[in-house]
Amino acid sequence: MSGKRVGISQFVDHLRSLEDGPITRDRMLEFMLENRVDRKSLDPYVHFRPDMYTRNLVYRDDELELMAVCWQPGQRTVIHTHNGQLGWMGVEQGALAVVNYKWTGCNASDNQNVAGLDCLGGATELDLDRLEVQECYPGGPVNTVDKVQTIHQVVVQGKEPVVSLHVYSRPIDSCIAFDMEKRTCYRRPLKYYSRYGDVIVREGDLKPA
Repeated sequence: MSGKRVGISQFVDHLRSLEDGPITRDRMLEFMLENRVDRKSLDPYVHFRPDMYTRNLVYRDDELELMAVCWQPGQRTVIHTHNGQLGWMGVEQGALAVVNYKWTGCNASDNQNVAGLDCLGGATELDLDRLEVQECYPGGPVNTVDKVQTIHQVVVQGKEPVVSLHVYSRPIDSCIAFDMEKRTCYRRPLKYYSRYGDVIVREGDLKPA
């Protein structure tokens, strides 16, 4: 589904109008499918680096966070959660594969019973089931995370740089990252490479999750 093309400023205005009612997975999904961002209007938020993908903040308030994420061929996220929040991702350039996972058990499950976070992490033995893979590309499906499906890994497909647009409700400042070779997990802070078009990451800063 291609949707109509709008500039990023108009997209943000429409996005903010959704705060007048409950923000649900399906309501935002419909909005994302019906409104595709004009790629040229994203230029102030497009920053590529050879050593890491970049998370570039476009808009943020108490209810919503909007980012442009820029990827070079071969780049990928770690397997990670979304802190129990809702999320939507559309691809504006290039192609991504989203590999979904399901948590099936760990030796630190009590750490999931904490206010304000999905989990504290800290497991030294854990199991995830690998589920389906979703292909995302311009004019294609919008990937979603919700209260049930919250764990995934995002991988660049092909040789073309990728620009993806991410909406979260509410904003996410940290997540649980999984190391499946060691069968461990830990809470990882999230950083922006740029905020509102201004680069803020210094050389040597940690790669964002």
